[in-house]
Amino acid sequence: MENKEVIISVKNLTKDYGKGRGIFDISFDVYKGSVFGYCGTNGSGKTTTLRNIMGFIKPDNGEVFVKGLNAWKEADEIKKYIGYLPGEIAFPAVENGSEFLKIQAESLGLTDMSKAERIINALQLDPTANLKRMSKGMKQKTAIVAAFMHSPEILILDEPTTGLDPLMRDAFVNLIKEEKARGATIIMSNHMFDELEETCDYVGFIKDGHLIDVVDMNALRNLPYRDYQITLTNKEDYEKIDVSKYEVLEKNDDELSLLIRVELKNTNQLLQEIRKYQISGFTERKHTLEEHFIKDIKEAE
Repeated sequence: MENKEVIISVKNLTKDYGKGRGIFDISFDVYKGSVFGYCGTNGSGKTTTLRNIMGFIKPDNGEVFVKGLNAWKEADEIKKYIGYLPGEIAFPAVENGSEFLKIQAESLGLTDMSKAERIINALQLDPTANLKRMSKGMKQKTAIVAAFMHSPEILILDEPTTGLDPLMRDAFVNLIKEEKARGATIIMSNHMFDELEETCDYVGFIKDGHLIDVVDMNALRNLPYRDYQITLTNKEDYEKIDVSKYEVLEKNDDELSLLIRVELKNTNQLLQEIRKYQISGFTERKHTLEEHFIKDIKEAE
């Protein structure tokens, strides 16, 4: 990224709850205007990390800085810059969503509710519904409106699409893209790989409280090579095809197929080579964030 100004800095953060539960020596930075995804299985430490960033929890060791402010010692100050969506949503004792959003707006000094109305429409939310009778999805939508409506400089989102149907998840992804376009800095925990791939600049993988990798999504999207699955029609061509110039990742003699890795500069050379043979299948195998995650988890184990 061109702009490398650090907005959130997590340094050697540890919160030990005993019996292997908690987070241990976590360090990463979130840059201004970027989207940082935080991915891991349930109980891996995502929420604990985000609650430390919010200043809700005092760390056992390490520090978190938000805009240069200590998240624990200056928690009240950093909250001025943040829109927060908790993983566990608990509403105050008010009658409906509209009343809740009105109270939130007043506490933020927000008088223009046009953005709130736009998000309400995009998420197809009826805010006049009774809060206690709202479904999980409706509560999630209401909390999303509350977090986004004042256009905060920083958004901290804990599993933001939980309870949303696929159509509303698409609407949420569009909302994230809009916020990024206006320059917001976003960190969100999520286990939906497609949402992370579509929105994030970086994705951190956490397992059992330990940060095991941070993936640069731009690098993942622009690898210097491609992997191709080639299936031959007959055994003679399968045995004859020359792939000595490429890295052979897999061979399947029964199915007469090869998985090969080709540097981008050699792609045309490969296409010329396979034209000499009878091919029944030629497909690119995409490199996904999920594959990267599974590989990292296996290596960590």
